[in-house]
Amino acid sequence: MIMTKKAFFGLSVFILLFSIPAFSQGLPQQVAVAYVNTTELLKAFPEREAATGQLITLSENYKKELELMQNEYNKKYSDYITYQSSLAENIKLRRMQELTELENKMQQFMELAQKDIEYQEKELLEPLKERINQAIYSVGVERGYTVIYDLDDPRIVFVTPAAVDANPYVRQKLGIR
Repeated sequence: MIMTKKAFFGLSVFILLFSIPAFSQGLPQQVAVAYVNTTELLKAFPEREAATGQLITLSENYKKELELMQNEYNKKYSDYITYQSSLAENIKLRRMQELTELENKMQQFMELAQKDIEYQEKELLEPLKERINQAIYSVGVERGYTVIYDLDDPRIVFVTPAAVDANPYVRQKLGIR
């Protein structure tokens, strides 16, 4: 059976039309990359200024309390140095022990203050950071980005939900489970 030129052309067009979509599915899709700067975004929040003010006030309060403790320590140390030659050995030991206890209390206080400031910072700023992350995700999905990088922190903050997890393939290639 000999095909006419017209039938051959029609069959060729038919095959071509149905093979293009199948062929194009194997090609990589266009990758859309974007970036953000989360520190810059965080600084733009009006709520951040109030949070920063609260943290500064808290820090200043801790600093004042530590200064009071330091003044008490300095006075006791000065008294000890001034009168040590006239003190009985038991009194000297007791005062040295008091000084050591004050030093330990100041150290513990500084550690507690640092932990509290870090905790308060997290409590005040974490909701803002979460809002930023949600907005990045929404923008990534709405704009069709494949990946969004954070310039402030060398990490990827968004990967398209359609991304394929290649870990199983890499594990297989490495021969690990």
